[in-house]
Amino acid sequence: MTLLNRLIGTGRRRLITLAVLAVLVLSCLFMLWLDHEPEPFDVTARAEVRAERNGHERVNGYVTAATLIEVMDTLLHKRGGYLNNDVMPPWSLLDNIPNWEAGVIVQARDLARTMRNDFSRSQTQSGEDPDLAVADPQFSFDYSSWILPSTEGEYRKGIRALKSYLDRLGDPDKGDARFYDRADNLREYLSLVEKRLGNIGQQLSASVGERRLNTDLSGDPNPHASSAGRGEVSVRTPWLEIDDVFYQARGTTWALMQFLGALEVDFASVLENKNARTSFAQIIRELEASQKPLWSPMVLNGGGFTVFANHSLVMANYVARANAAVIDLRRLLEQG
Repeated sequence: MTLLNRLIGTGRRRLITLAVLAVLVLSCLFMLWLDHEPEPFDVTARAEVRAERNGHERVNGYVTAATLIEVMDTLLHKRGGYLNNDVMPPWSLLDNIPNWEAGVIVQARDLARTMRNDFSRSQTQSGEDPDLAVADPQFSFDYSSWILPSTEGEYRKGIRALKSYLDRLGDPDKGDARFYDRADNLREYLSLVEKRLGNIGQQLSASVGERRLNTDLSGDPNPHASSAGRGEVSVRTPWLEIDDVFYQARGTTWALMQFLGALEVDFASVLENKNARTSFAQIIRELEASQKPLWSPMVLNGGGFTVFANHSLVMANYVARANAAVIDLRRLLEQG
């Protein structure tokens, strides 16, 4: 009887061990399935489908507004849904896609705010669009809130407001929605893009760490700062944050690629007038290059000229080239 009890006990332990291993293997496979970046989409084709479905005219601004809606829809309904605010495993154990989502959200916020403050207003004294005034703060909601109100719920309110704006824009009989494709409006948006790309490029470049001269006050004959800075500063992205910055950059460039593709359509006359279509297309091409598949199972952080690759430096190269093209384009748009 004692031997039988021992055999039963051993069998139970084996079953429990096998069950635990099976759960771990399935969880790992599920996490690999969730770790997927959405593919870019054809902004013009998606806008045309939406316009045909809703009986809209594809007027100036339609592609841009439709693309912002599509990007936010993709964020919420991609494989695994929205992951940034998940608190239960295995979703909470993922960090690549949540950081990708963070990069997309920042770009969506910038475009929504520019649409509210610039694209939809004829001048500084004109009133703002009521739907865009709702969408802007909704997209600025905390992207990691999981309990009431949830992030997804707040973003859906913003999407509904954008759809209302798009409905009025595509059907003039329903309202007075406007979109002004002026060069100064495009410059305002590109100035935001320039700052975002400069910031993310700096963080990517700091993956290897270096000491830099402090140039914060360069160019001003009488500079003043709130606090005295050191003549030399150490710049380095912490090792544990390297992959976070990398995937945030991937989300940033993915969203920008869609938004700039839409603006290329809606600001076609401005770009043609300034002979800037090629410059604009070059920015998008650099962003497309940043979306090449990562064949390594992890983001490597080798030195600049060492045996191992440094994926952050490669990404920083594409970001820096896109940023340089944005700066050149802004200067071109400023010319008469």
